[in-house]
Amino acid sequence: MAKRKRSAEDFAEEIQSHLELETDALKRQGLSEDAALQKAKSEFGSVSVARERFYLRGRAEWLENLVRDARFAVRQLLKNPGFTATAVLVMALGIGASVAIFAFVDAALIKPLPYESPSRLVNLFESNLTGPRFHLSYLDYLDWKRMNSVFSSMSVYVQNDFMLSTPQGTRQVDGVRVSDGFFRTLGVRPLLGRDFHDGEDLTSASSTVLLTYAEWQNRYGARPDIVGQPVTLNGTAATIIGVLPRDFHFAPAAPGGFFLTIAPGDNCGKQRGCHNFLGVARLKDGVAVAAADAEMKTIAEQLEKKYPDTNRNRGANVISLTDMIVGDVRPILMVLLSGAGLLLLIASVNVASLLLVRTENRKREIALRGALGATPARLMRQFVTEGLVLTTCGSLLGFGGAFTAMQALPRLIPADRIASMPYLQGMGLNARVVGFALIVSAIAGMLFSLAPLLRISFANLRQGLTEGGRNAAGTLWRRFGSNLVVIELATAMVLLVGAGLLGKSFYRLMHVNMGLQPQNLAMMRISGSASRYSTDTAKVNFEHRILGKLQGLPGVTSVALSSDLPVGDGDGLKTIAFAEKPNLGDHNEVNDRQVSTGYFATLQAQMLRGRGFAESDDSSSPRVTIINQTLAKRYFPNESPLGQHIGSDVSKYPLEIVGVVDDIREGPLETATLPAMYMPSNQEPDSAFFVIVRTSQVPQSFLPQMDAAIHQVDPGIATYNAMTMDDHIHDSQSAYFHRSSAWLVGSFAGMALLLGVVGLYGVIAYSVSQRTREIGIRMALGAHRDSIHRMVLREAGRLAIVGIAIGLVFSVGAGSLMRGLLFGVRSWDASVLCAVVGVLAAAALLASYLPARRAASVNPMDALRAE
Repeated sequence: MAKRKRSAEDFAEEIQSHLELETDALKRQGLSEDAALQKAKSEFGSVSVARERFYLRGRAEWLENLVRDARFAVRQLLKNPGFTATAVLVMALGIGASVAIFAFVDAALIKPLPYESPSRLVNLFESNLTGPRFHLSYLDYLDWKRMNSVFSSMSVYVQNDFMLSTPQGTRQVDGVRVSDGFFRTLGVRPLLGRDFHDGEDLTSASSTVLLTYAEWQNRYGARPDIVGQPVTLNGTAATIIGVLPRDFHFAPAAPGGFFLTIAPGDNCGKQRGCHNFLGVARLKDGVAVAAADAEMKTIAEQLEKKYPDTNRNRGANVISLTDMIVGDVRPILMVLLSGAGLLLLIASVNVASLLLVRTENRKREIALRGALGATPARLMRQFVTEGLVLTTCGSLLGFGGAFTAMQALPRLIPADRIASMPYLQGMGLNARVVGFALIVSAIAGMLFSLAPLLRISFANLRQGLTEGGRNAAGTLWRRFGSNLVVIELATAMVLLVGAGLLGKSFYRLMHVNMGLQPQNLAMMRISGSASRYSTDTAKVNFEHRILGKLQGLPGVTSVALSSDLPVGDGDGLKTIAFAEKPNLGDHNEVNDRQVSTGYFATLQAQMLRGRGFAESDDSSSPRVTIINQTLAKRYFPNESPLGQHIGSDVSKYPLEIVGVVDDIREGPLETATLPAMYMPSNQEPDSAFFVIVRTSQVPQSFLPQMDAAIHQVDPGIATYNAMTMDDHIHDSQSAYFHRSSAWLVGSFAGMALLLGVVGLYGVIAYSVSQRTREIGIRMALGAHRDSIHRMVLREAGRLAIVGIAIGLVFSVGAGSLMRGLLFGVRSWDASVLCAVVGVLAAAALLASYLPARRAASVNPMDALRAE
């Protein structure tokens, strides 16, 4: 700016001097001073126009110089394609990874939740001896709402599947049942229509429905007259009263598209021991989450004393809604963002160090240009331009990679997992992500532009004509580049070991004993009309017709039904007590399932003692149950459980134990097997259940035949969640978590390994280029090519050994920290450590092989002549 100001002042002085000289000349011709000045100005023309021409000429020269510098920078980079490709690729990896991960962090953690004052919202759970987050009963909810003094409003919700009647037949849709004040608690107002009125969640009220924006768009074509239209769900007529805002989502109950009021008049709603709701509440001003949690725990203790039979060991748990939605992914995302930042830092320093060494090798060129008249400012501008060109290329490639990753990564998440993360739907190149990307690129551009200037002494340019900078470059690279490579290899070692441990953990998880044979099992959830199959007799006949129809299909070896699938979330708990053990002690909960007679045979589970279910185990016969081995060992350690009787908190009828089956993984794969009891579906029938078919065909191709056969029994049946048992296990929450962790860490490990290999290659390659004369002298004095190979590989080996050794120490520590993420694998697993050491050693050998071969192929005469 100072230079431009001085140029403008000089130009103004020149104009003034010209006018004064012309005025003096005219005065000598006899004109008065005023007339002479006026005529001089008239002949000169407009001063403003002259100044404008001056400024435009300066700007044109600046733009012309910029274009010329950019062209020269591109030619310089194209003259060194290896350096350019390496620098651009490394930079693109760093920028692409950091921007893609930041987009995830932005969508999950930075973008505000679509509610009014979301920080004041909390989620409510009941706790028990099994864990802190379980459903609460409707009667407990009413007491919590009445007794608390910390919430301005409180509501409950539960995710539901509904059967929607359409002209094309019955379709399963996702929905949520909520209390009447649910959306007022969230602070959400419908986009169209109205909210639920007070009292619309009572049994006597008419059924009303709110649609999500996506449901309105996709199923109803965004009809403006949708409010007031009728809809039939689960055979019950309802009225659509509104459409929710476009950005609304409620992750704890996603992917619900239909919001209906709760139905407290059913059998479960009348029993305090039946738990099927979750709570959401808004804190009063000035009330902290911890204070609310303490009060709700006190209320739970009071209810436990008042209702000891149903509320024994039932506590309360209050957490913020934000933590409920993103609490599980926050630490993972922060670790990923930290890892991406580390990769970006390493990549930036890697490229900057390459530029430093390249600058050292260009000292002679720079000195020559200075001797020919190039000013230091002109040379500085050229280096800045080269850095900006390099940054632009790397940034554009990185942005493209980040955008591709943003589009691809959500598709890698199973549909049921992505449905629970609706906040990822808005992930993309929004203003925050673009701003982050521009900031990262700007910092990289400054680093790459200024780094070469640190190695140039513009006051001693002539010294470069005789020096060339070889020794300085070699010293710089050994001091800086070598240390960088050691850090990169150590980082790659830690990440590769982490990926290896997670990968082996996932393998062990997928091969855990599940108590069943998952191959050739096809499954589907079906739901019949509640009004059509309202009695137990109708439900039993419905189940038998389904089983008989599927058993007659070609290739079917056995068929069964179950109220839930194995390898699930472990929900569906029932409190038990034993008639023969009145002093059992604590509240005891077990998994309970209603299954058909062929369930264990279809799963190929082993019956250890007693008998299986028979068709005669129906409503007219004594109630019976089969227990798993874990339940038998826990409650009957030194006696036979056969003939003993179990009672429950919901069903008062005693159940006689008639068999013991080997443990089946009913809950997540990585958790210990819980006690489980199985009841015959003939005694506890339902109109909604899972059918499981073992077939000799490919199970995936058999699913359409299953669906067609089921609809032949009743066209009004809703079928959904068709899958194979292998897919169900592969996409389970446990498997997904371990698989995605292994893939994510493995991706970072691969990038870190690539950066380490590139860095090692750069160190050895430039070291060889600096020692060309030395190598030529060695070979001229009789050194064999093998000795040159060994000399170069020795230098690479030293760096690799140091990096691997440091990484090995940190890998053991990192493995200890991630012990909680591992399943069946020790944090210092020897096979993983040895495999990673082998991979890194092979990569280091590959990175140093090409420079070593280049060094061994040096012609001694050419090397000495070049010096």
